[in-house]
Amino acid sequence: MASDIRIVAGMPTDEEIGVIVAVLTARSAARPTNNQPVSLWASKARLTRPPISAGPGAWRASAMPR
Repeated sequence: MASDIRIVAGMPTDEEIGVIVAVLTARSAARPTNNQPVSLWASKARLTRPPISAGPGAWRASAMPR
């Protein structure tokens, strides 16, 4: 781990400190190291609908595929 751990309150036992270190180490190891951008096909933004605009012909445009 790159950062230090500091206990600010209480009197933890050696076992409790060991558990904290083990959990933090496992959590940092579980992070993906390859941060590739999400494909536009897999993006959740595609599931949202476009804003509704009022005006002439808006009712027809709302049912037409885009």
